[in-house]
This record gives sequence, structure tokens and C-alpha cells, in this order.
Amino acid sequence: MKLIRYYHTLKYLKPVQVFYQLKYRLIPLRKVVGGFKNLTSRQVSKPLTFIPFIEKPVSYLGNNKFEFLNIRHSFENENIDWALNKYGKLWTYNLNYMDYLLQPVMTKEVGLQLINEFIRSLPDNLAGLEPYPTSLRNINWIKFFSKHAVNNEGLNAVLYKQYEILSKRLEFHLLGNHLLENAFSLLFGAFYFSDKKLYDKANKLIQTELEEQILSDGGHFELSPMYHQIILDRLLDSINLLQHNKRFDGQEKLLSFFHQKATSMLGWLNNMTFQNGDIPHFNDSTNNIAPTTAQLLNYAKRLNLKIQTPISKLTSSGYRRFNGNNYECIVDVGTVGPGYIPGHAHADMLSFVLYADGKPLIIDTGISTYEKNEIRERERSTCAHNTVSVKGQNQSDVWGGFRVGKRATVNVIKDKQDVTEAEHNGYYPLIHKRAFNFSPKKLIINDCLTVPTKAVFFIHFVNSVKVKLAGDKVICNNAVT
Repeated sequence: MKLIRYYHTLKYLKPVQVFYQLKYRLIPLRKVVGGFKNLTSRQVSKPLTFIPFIEKPVSYLGNNKFEFLNIRHSFENENIDWALNKYGKLWTYNLNYMDYLLQPVMTKEVGLQLINEFIRSLPDNLAGLEPYPTSLRNINWIKFFSKHAVNNEGLNAVLYKQYEILSKRLEFHLLGNHLLENAFSLLFGAFYFSDKKLYDKANKLIQTELEEQILSDGGHFELSPMYHQIILDRLLDSINLLQHNKRFDGQEKLLSFFHQKATSMLGWLNNMTFQNGDIPHFNDSTNNIAPTTAQLLNYAKRLNLKIQTPISKLTSSGYRRFNGNNYECIVDVGTVGPGYIPGHAHADMLSFVLYADGKPLIIDTGISTYEKNEIRERERSTCAHNTVSVKGQNQSDVWGGFRVGKRATVNVIKDKQDVTEAEHNGYYPLIHKRAFNFSPKKLIINDCLTVPTKAVFFIHFVNSVKVKLAGDKVICNNAVT
């Protein structure tokens, strides 16, 4: 059974992923991490000019107290343990991202103190020197240094050393948003250090990845509205960088490319945002992680970007939307994607989210952890979404926190303004077919299973709604649904 699962998981990988998985296992990170003492800056740095970014939420509470993922920890009266793992690796990563350098109440003095405490943990802090946290932290340092006109040779030497390590560990073994974040970070480093070599590498990598990762309807190909917001925020940051800092010949061409991708992504995000500003929690999505749609739209306006008019229709991302007189519905008729990096995918084909009178009614349960545990397994399962499970099974074999083995494929049968019909083969030889029939005041969902069998249609109502069954009717807040 395990061999079959591994086969269905690994067969989708790209050769480049396999190559770098093997390379990075044979040459672990600690072998490429050199010393951080007695460094000298190899490049002349120059603080950058920006218009205001989207502010980060407050996560540093003073006196070495931090709060991430609703978990608070104090290192008061002790050194910060940058590798603390008692709350899971995602908490540790957030500590090392150092987003708090850009929170509204952060002072220059406290920020520099935290940076120097981090430097004292090197090179032993391998969690902090992994490529993804390094990418995010380096951008945060550059923004912080630029904001406060910090131009310290010792700090710059440590920053440049981290870029040297990052350049040797680009996440080709993962690809997707990780590699894109690596590339964006290289771009910021290139401008900060006026490093043409870094710029050429970043320019090529970003253009290649954005061409693949941003779909024709503007959606990010990992199909998570939350990660779409995160990537869009970074893209807007990069537009901010290029618009206000002239460093390299031909950067106007890259800026024009960024404008094109950003306007497309903004159009998609507008389509996927409910009237009250919420996004649906399809795949790995939740609240209070990414900037809101309103924040991103306001940022785009400050950068003089225009959203596509009319807004492009949702197509290649696999989502569809209908606005009734008093309801909004977004449905998922997409596949597990992308095939070679499905780490943020769920077993949720033909699920939907429904808002009534501008408020959530039927929701996606979202996520609360990235740990490999029962909670993570349940949150990715079919039963955690508004779709049909047959005999308690998942449509696709989600496992290991970020793995997908044998997976369902979806076929869109009818795709009109008032009807969306699709089917998937996740329970083969049984086929699950679902039709969404929209009208201004009503939504009718018809499910069909090609083989009679035991099945459950899960519906997840928002907690504020009181639900009870009365025969074949569902009564929500004393009203029949």
C-alpha cells in the first residue's frame, strides 16, 4: 500500500525537483553555511526609496515577547531561542521571518537590537537559514534599513552572506511560491547592493516563474486565495521597488511585465472576494495571514495600477462565481494543482462557499496548522468541505501534511452563466456529478452518483448560524433553507 501511495505521489514530480531533492539531501544546509564572524562587506549598499508598504500586524509585544498563530511566548530574561520548536515549525519560521521589523510600533533601536540578537544565533540557527525564511527576512531587513537610513558595514556583510547562502539553496526541489519568494528576495538584494549578477538571476527566474504560476484568468496556480494575496503583495512590493529606484539598464521592461501580471492578479482577486471583503478558504487559506483584498487594492492604487475593466471571467483557476439578489456563491470545479506541487491542495472538488445578505452562511473550514497531525489531515479531507464523501473516503489521497497520492480528476460538463456542472472520478468506478443551478433568489444543487452507494453530503455552516434538521429540510436561524 505504501509503495502504491509513493508511486502516485512521486510520479508527478519534475526531473528538476528530483535532482535537487537528492542534491540537497546529499549536501545538507549545514555544509554550505560558513562562518558569520569577521565578515567584510563585499558590495556597496545604498538604502532604497519606497512609498509606504502594507503594514505588518503587530507580533512583537516588547521585552522579547512574540505572538504568532494566536500563540504567545516570552523570552523575557533570557536570550531568544530562534530555533524554538514547541509550537511547531511554522511558529519558528514566523519568528525568523522578522515581519515584526515593519510593524507600526517598531522603533529603529529595538529593531536593530532584534537583528543583532538574530545575528548572534548564526550559524547555528539552521531553521532561520533555510531558503524560505531567509528570503522573507532579507526583504524585511532591506525595508527596515531603508526606512531608518541604516547603512552599517557589519550588518550589510551579514545580509550579503545570507544572499550567498540563499543563491546556493534556491528551492528548485519545491518550486511554486517558495522559488518565487526566493527570486523576489534576490531582486531586493540586487537593488540594495547594486549587484548586476543578482539582478540577472532574479530577473530571469521571476519572469519564468510568473509566466507559469499566474494562470490565464489571473489566479495563482496553487489555487489558494490566501497564497494568491501573499504573492500579489510581494509583486506589488517589487513594483514599488522598481518604480522608485533606478539601478539597472532595461528594468523598465521588467516593470512593465510586473504591471501586466499584477493587474491580472488584482482582477482575479476581486472576483474571488465577497462583498464584505472576505475571501473563501479554499485549499490552504485562513484569516489574518495575508494582506486583505482592500489593503492590496489600496496599495495598487498608490502605485497607480489599474484593475482590468471589465474584470476577466474566472476560468483556468477552476473557480466560478454567481451573484444572486441576496447571495454570493463561489464554487470549485478545479483539479488538484499544480500536479507537481500539490502541498496546499485539499480533497475538495465540487465544494462551494455561500454568503447571504453580505454575511457568511456556508463556509470552508479553512486551516489552523501545518503540522503533520490529525488536525492537518482532517482539514485537508473531503469531509471538511461542502461536497460529497463516499463511504467516508477522500476524493484524493491527501497525506503527510503536504502530500497528495492518487488523485481525482475533474471534468466540467456545462459552464454557463446560470449553470455550472462538473464531475470527478475520485471514487472510481463510481463518478460523482454535481450541478449548480443559479437563479436570482435561489441556488439548487443536484448531486448524482453513477453507482448506488452510501454517501454523505457535508455542509459546514458558520458558527453564528443555529442549524437544525426538520425531516428533509434544514432550518437556519428559524428560517427554512
